[in-house]
Amino acid sequence: MSRSGVTEGSVSAVFPTVREVLALDPVRHGAPRIVAGDAGLDRPVRWVHVAEVPDIATLLGGGELVLTTGIGLPGDDAGLRAFIGDLADVGVSGLVVELGRRYLSGVPRVMVAAAERRGLPLVELRRATPFVRITEAVHALIVDAQLTELRATEEIHQRFNDLSVEGADAAEVIRQTAELSGCPVVLENLSRQVLGYDPAGESAEMLLDGWEQHSRRIRPAGRSAYDLDSGWLVTVVGARGQDWGRLLLRWPASGEVATDRASEPAAGPPTRLTILIERAASTLALGRLIRRDAEGLERQIHRTLLTALLDHSRPVDEVALRAKALGVVLDRRHLVGVMVRHRAEDPAGESGPDAGQARLRDLSEAVGQALREAKLTALTSAVDDHSVGALLALTDPAAEDRALSAFASALRRVRLDAGSGRATSAAEASRVASGAEPIRGAGGAPGGVIVAAGSGVSNLREARRSLVEARQIAEAARRDRRDLPIFRLPHVGLAGLLHLLRDEPRLQTFVERELGALLEYDARHPREQLLDTLRAYLEQGRNKSAGAAAAHLSRPAFYERLARIARILDVDLDSVEASLSLHVALLALEAVRAP
Repeated sequence: MSRSGVTEGSVSAVFPTVREVLALDPVRHGAPRIVAGDAGLDRPVRWVHVAEVPDIATLLGGGELVLTTGIGLPGDDAGLRAFIGDLADVGVSGLVVELGRRYLSGVPRVMVAAAERRGLPLVELRRATPFVRITEAVHALIVDAQLTELRATEEIHQRFNDLSVEGADAAEVIRQTAELSGCPVVLENLSRQVLGYDPAGESAEMLLDGWEQHSRRIRPAGRSAYDLDSGWLVTVVGARGQDWGRLLLRWPASGEVATDRASEPAAGPPTRLTILIERAASTLALGRLIRRDAEGLERQIHRTLLTALLDHSRPVDEVALRAKALGVVLDRRHLVGVMVRHRAEDPAGESGPDAGQARLRDLSEAVGQALREAKLTALTSAVDDHSVGALLALTDPAAEDRALSAFASALRRVRLDAGSGRATSAAEASRVASGAEPIRGAGGAPGGVIVAAGSGVSNLREARRSLVEARQIAEAARRDRRDLPIFRLPHVGLAGLLHLLRDEPRLQTFVERELGALLEYDARHPREQLLDTLRAYLEQGRNKSAGAAAAHLSRPAFYERLARIARILDVDLDSVEASLSLHVALLALEAVRAP
């Protein structure tokens, strides 16, 4: 088996081992005794072959258990050594010799020594046994194992078909994968950050400790492959040509890939596990494309139109026409994209998807009510799992700041009213009933609400830019501790911009392209951590003396590390352009790693 393939190892798990064959009744009837090669007893038996000629190796393909009485074997020591060597070279699983016809008390010592030297299991049958009974028993075992594998594969397809139809979230897909395999499962993004996991009953802390460095050492070839060194089965996750992560399954569950002492290839994971992880990856990719919505018809249309503007799925003329039919005129208007979201993912200690959807509905209703109170015309709807978007349509461009301030004030009042007695979510109602103060955040709004606005645009074709800008600002504002009623683009710096783009596969690809070689080096040499050296150099404005002091290194040691970094990354660190690119990649890496 190749180091990263699943072909040979995949099928081997379907077959019984030599040890299991020796435990079968027809074999036990022959009083078997292992005389050599006991280290290879866990080799899989692909087939049983009866042979009485010395050149049988030329007819074998590997994985066979050879049965013989020895009557046709060579009579000289050199011939016996060659016979054993040929069998070992072709990769047979073992050799079983029935005593009584050629060899009375035991097989020749030269055969024992040769088999032991090559790690080939050599077994004596001290009592006559019909070989046909052995072949029937082993082949029945193989067929039964293959049928079991087919049934398991059928269950996998059925289970993941159901998950796809039900729109199961990533956590459920990962849980089902771990349950079906009995192995730990991890979902990561392109920057090796864990998106979800199931330890399958093992220690989650041990599974995830130092994950990024560990993951960077798992480098199988191909989209779905088994990495023999680490014991992880890996497949790429993505859809529509956009890869966004990897799904990894550790097999065997102990985390140690066993190989026999004769340096034979380890048995890889069974075929069903490869099928399982690929189906799970497909379900994850499909789930990312599907959005389930339980809003009213009017709100669905608002969401459809906002989504159409964001992803260019409908012509803008059609969007304008349908919006006008809803009473929202977008033609010849000054348009401003707005995004509203909670600063914290779970401000009230809620948990579970139902609680999150309830909070999002509450926020969507509050935004709609605030727009009405501020007497503003807008398309508004939840646009993702955390944000409520609005596209304001103003008749006067000069009224932009005034309209946004009116909306932010109205939203604050609506949220305060909800917190003081007209709460709509179960969590808010519970807090109010217990006399707790509403949770406050940006702009004094309960629940830590962030209001972000993009740049105003003069026509509908540019509305997407304003909406996307507002979404980016809202994401970046989560890291900003200022208490601003409205966040605008000037409030967001480069670090904030990279933070809001941290889930973008293209940004993660950029980080890997710029820093991947250095990150892999650090993973192999954890004591050096050259990434910190590079960071100190760049943060000190490429001043080597200041960088050495910041890194607590002598200048010769610091210079030597910089030279090593330049070789690893194949860049000129004295180049302003190259250093700028690396500095942006470092900031992006920190954003990706941020919780």
